[in-house]
Amino acid sequence: MSKKQIIITLIALLLVVVTLIAVILIREEDEPELTRFTTNAFGYFDTVTTISGYAETGEEFQAIADQICAELKTYHQLFDIYNRYEGVENLYKINKLYSGEHRVITVDRKIIDMLLYAKEMYQLTNGKMNIAMGSVLSIWHDYREEADENFGVGEIPPMDALVAAAEHTDINDLIIDEENCTVFLADPEMKLDVGAIAKGYAVEMVAKMLEERGITGYVLNVGGNIRTVGAKGNGEKWMAGIENPGLDIDESYTAYIGLAGEAVVTSGSYQRYFLDKNGNEYHHIIDGETLMPADYFVAVSIICKHSGMGDGLSTALFCMPLEEGMAIIESLDGVEAMWTFEDGTIVKSSGFSSFEVEYNS
Repeated sequence: MSKKQIIITLIALLLVVVTLIAVILIREEDEPELTRFTTNAFGYFDTVTTISGYAETGEEFQAIADQICAELKTYHQLFDIYNRYEGVENLYKINKLYSGEHRVITVDRKIIDMLLYAKEMYQLTNGKMNIAMGSVLSIWHDYREEADENFGVGEIPPMDALVAAAEHTDINDLIIDEENCTVFLADPEMKLDVGAIAKGYAVEMVAKMLEERGITGYVLNVGGNIRTVGAKGNGEKWMAGIENPGLDIDESYTAYIGLAGEAVVTSGSYQRYFLDKNGNEYHHIIDGETLMPADYFVAVSIICKHSGMGDGLSTALFCMPLEEGMAIIESLDGVEAMWTFEDGTIVKSSGFSSFEVEYNS
């Protein structure tokens, strides 16, 4: 190659490098500056909803937050077992008796999909996550409501009433017609209670709606049920703290985890409970075998991709021995758990530590 050709080649390479640098700089300049926004909403699934996300403007963020709230409202009304809404065929209507019998109810496809998923979770958890437990749970609910009216002090339900109600908890009596979108409870004394899965499932459906629209950089916190949609606007993972369940230790959180597209859900005995006249606590997570509040742990936390699965698993594992719950978790890809015992002992599944991060205050 001649000296002239070498010079021409070097000049050409230099022009390419300069052009690439210019393109990179232009792209960096064109990248929109994202700001983090947060808003709160009330009234969905009887808890506080916190929405955080990155957007170019507050107006853009608020528009997305409004859509999230609209979806949560829809799911809240559809999955509500205590109230009816004008023009909505919901779980309240499915549970309602007409002349002592249940009717075949045509419902929104969202209800069908949730109920089918709940049946899958029933199988996965060996029956511990059972939405057909409504007849038992409704008794506990009524006694808890009476206690709330008496400053958190009340009586526990009689065991004979609970045993009688437990005769009507066979999930096979939940008849779902997918093609015609109908639901029927074959046992007239059966009731559905989706408290162990409805909130998490709804959060998951809203998150998937955002993902399908290409929206990322958001985190939904519905009463402690957390689902991240991608990473933060700067590419970093979201940090979530798993709450200390009231144990006598200094830290407010027992673990900090980094999330980017995952969910974390905790079930705990410290969240809702009442006292009897002797000062004994009775929380809201009822073991289907004993028909009493489960007493294996004070908290169980689940990390996984699907918020509905996290919700169902956290409740189910709360109601089974550690060994049984650990076997379920270790059989699932991308699912991790942490169990907290009353004495403060903490046990984690094999991959839980891969999500843990250090908190720098």
